[in-house]
Amino acid sequence: MSHNSISLFWNVDTQEDFIDAGGNLYVLGAEKIRPALKQITSLAKELGIRVMNTCDFHHINAEEISENPDFITKFPPHCLAGTTGAQFISETDPETPLIIDWDSELAIFAEFDDPKRFRNIVLRKNEFDVFIGNPYTDKILNILQPDQTFVYGVTTNICVDRVAVGLAERGIKVYVIGDAIMGLPNLPLPYDTWKAKGIEIIMFTEVGKYL
Repeated sequence: MSHNSISLFWNVDTQEDFIDAGGNLYVLGAEKIRPALKQITSLAKELGIRVMNTCDFHHINAEEISENPDFITKFPPHCLAGTTGAQFISETDPETPLIIDWDSELAIFAEFDDPKRFRNIVLRKNEFDVFIGNPYTDKILNILQPDQTFVYGVTTNICVDRVAVGLAERGIKVYVIGDAIMGLPNLPLPYDTWKAKGIEIIMFTEVGKYL
């Protein structure tokens, strides 16, 4: 990619409930990616790269929340709006972000006309897939016009997959940072799908050569 291309980092659901061992929907082994997540956040700040931060921000009646979860499409209560479990971990906590709620009227965002002014944008969602779970995702992408995205976070086989595939299907080049993702053990991994869609997996140490 030339230096004139627009790069976007995409931080997927790096929230306390998923990454902290005491979280409501702890992803086994997720703490192992904390150092890489911290490095990515620092690199973005150092180079002035915009970060799209997605996060679950559920109401208790959300479609995927159940008291009898199957851990495939239904999960126990997690990342409920206003709880500490919904907060980003310290390694990825977005600095002075523009926050866009999935259930907001955009009229209240005076800044939304120019999200380019914000290095961090937070998209809160109420579904696995941010393209469905926040109706403003595509609108923001159309404003930012990234050529390439670097995707990381949790979980590999659900929300990271939906972001990576969604971006690829919109014609944006996708690199997934392989040492900064973690999957759920009981679901198939999406690597074959990614390969078929031209999504590449790279390590954090390789990111610099693509920027």
